[in-house]
Amino acid sequence: METAWLEDFVKLAEEGNFSRAAQARNLSQPAFSRRIKALEEWVDATLIDRDTHRIALTPAGAAFRSVAEELLRRLALGRDEARALGAAQTSTLRFASTHALSVTFFPDWLRGFEEESELGPVSLIADHMAACERIMLEGTADMLLCHHHPSARHRLDEGNFRSVSLGDDQLIPVCVPDSCGTPLFPLPGKDGEFLPYLEFDEHSGMGRILAASQVIERGGAQLRPVFRSHLASVLLRMARDGKGIAWAPMSLCAGDLASGRLMKAAEGWDVRIEIRIFRPRQRRSTAVEALWRRLPAAE
Repeated sequence: METAWLEDFVKLAEEGNFSRAAQARNLSQPAFSRRIKALEEWVDATLIDRDTHRIALTPAGAAFRSVAEELLRRLALGRDEARALGAAQTSTLRFASTHALSVTFFPDWLRGFEEESELGPVSLIADHMAACERIMLEGTADMLLCHHHPSARHRLDEGNFRSVSLGDDQLIPVCVPDSCGTPLFPLPGKDGEFLPYLEFDEHSGMGRILAASQVIERGGAQLRPVFRSHLASVLLRMARDGKGIAWAPMSLCAGDLASGRLMKAAEGWDVRIEIRIFRPRQRRSTAVEALWRRLPAAE
């Protein structure tokens, strides 16, 4: 069994599609499929249900996914620890961040530390929440910046990861104003008239948060999805073009609200969220530990 097979399997479980997963792994689809089949033969169980339109994990596959992710994470951590002991590990601070925070929060937050003392080299990977979770589980990054809500699920369990709150944000419903200066798509929508909805897809952390908050269901919003993306910035652009209503983080849409390009679709539909930073509980490099000590008390 090769560790690359585990990485292939985890990517397939994340994407739910052989073609996209193969592309992400820089493999042809036939070669990728052969590697997944080889892993199933090694496990001696069917891991993928191929009979559905969107591939799904079998019960055996769902159980093995956790094992595969834990093995990859432990291998990465073991590699890093060995590098540190051999004085081969660099002092680079490796961050992962969801797209929105990589633009709105990370640069200023990092600048505040650099004004106090030199941090050394820093690297940043920006991606959607599902990919950021995988990056952390594989040990490819030391810390993750993301939005967080206590009701929303995530895969960075407290047994293996620590986290600190860095600030507050909120998801708010926005749309363009009409000619009278009122929302073009006011919530909750008129009876029998569904509002065009620009929604987060299944890879989005903010989509998970919005679903977990149940603000749409409790308010009885009448929405008709017309566009999906994991990028809040793309949904916001579509909202600016008058294509529908979107929930966006205040940190990203404050300028649009101030300029009048967008406005709240209604009051009382906001979702309060946190900005949090996650890290593995295992000891990391000297640079990581030094930065972590400068943060608020960890939970």
